[in-house]
This record gives sequence, structure tokens and C-alpha cells, in this order.
Amino acid sequence: MNADVRLAEWFDRAGRDLPWRHTRDPYAILVSEIMLQQTQVARVIPRYLEWLERWPTAETLAAASLDAVLRAWQGLGYNRRAANLHRAAQAVAANGWPDDLTTLPGVGRYTADAIACFALGRDVLPVDVNIGRVLERSQMRFAAGSAQALMDLGATVCLARVPRCDACPLADGCPSRGRRYEPLRRQGRFEGSFRQRRAQALRAFLEGRDPEDEEAVAALRRDGLLPA
Repeated sequence: MNADVRLAEWFDRAGRDLPWRHTRDPYAILVSEIMLQQTQVARVIPRYLEWLERWPTAETLAAASLDAVLRAWQGLGYNRRAANLHRAAQAVAANGWPDDLTTLPGVGRYTADAIACFALGRDVLPVDVNIGRVLERSQMRFAAGSAQALMDLGATVCLARVPRCDACPLADGCPSRGRRYEPLRRQGRFEGSFRQRRAQALRAFLEGRDPEDEEAVAALRRDGLLPA
């Protein structure tokens, strides 16, 4: 039994039921992928559903004001992602989906490949952190159709520090079976950081107050998150 088949059988039993797995709409996939960048799945699910209820198409999002988009994004972090999603929707509304999806604002190689695989049916395996970890440790090759299963395996079984090898469908042929790993470098603290100051300045603006942190305001303006 090859690796794709073993993985598929495991996914049938243990795969996560996520709302963006019930659509092939490239816009909905784009929204989910941008939201999922550095944000936990449990936090994204309700916000994703609310977002699509409010802005169900690229055209409706494109017609919204940036202020409205940023307000709706509050709590998801990294507001630049919201601004890029808004700009990407405007580009799609004006010109359609480009052949090279990386030309859309905020869309890198992984996000482009995810849209291509999950929405457009292209034979490409999108490699995020979870999939990359499984590929590196297992030294196995997988078809594009295994992408969702690989994501779940990396997120729930092939964990960064202490993998659950006893629950892994690939364990028998995995050269990394039983290994443990050093903790990854921690992200710099948010409390008291410039990131926090930017977030506070943006929140003040969206609430109709005058942001007093001139340095943070200047940075937000450079990123297109506040009017010049």
C-alpha cells in the first residue's frame, strides 16, 4: 500500500471538517488562506464564516472601504493581511483571476499553490509549514490530492517537537520515527512591542479617536493602512 493510500485511509477517519473544505471558490479559499496565516484554526472558523456572509465575493469585498475591512479584521492580527486581501479582491474584481496568482497582493508561493490545488484543480502540492515538516521527516512523495490530509497530519500528529508517531499512518516507513525535536525559536513578545503600538494606533483610528503615536501612525501610512 503506497503512502497516498495509507494517508487517505487515515484522513477518512481522522480528518478535520473545516468550512473551507466544502468549496472550490477561489475567493473563499483565498480568504481562508490569508486568515490562517499565523492564526489558529479555531479562531479563524467563525471569522471566516462571518466574512463570507458579509462579503461573499471578490466584487463585494472590493467595493467595501478599507476602514470597514480593517474593522472586520480586528482580533485576527497582522492588519497588513487584511489590506492585502482587500487589494487582491480589487485586482480580481477589475481583471479576473490571473494565471500567475502570485501577482495578487499578499499572495506568495504557498497561497497561490493552495488556490490552484483546492479551487482550480491544478496538479500542484501546496507546501506550508505542516506539509513541509511531514515531507522532510518522512522522505516520501505525495500527490496533490493528499494535500489536505498532509496538512492535518502535520497539524495533529507530526507535531513540531514531539510527534505522535504511534498514531501516524506513515510511521512504518518513516526514517524519523521516534525522534524528538528542539523547540522552535519563539516569536518576540507582543506586549510593549512596536507591533502593539501599531495595533493600538490603528484601533484608535477605526474607533474615531486621534492616534497619538506619531511613529506608529507613520508606519501604518507607509503600509497603506491609514490615509496619508
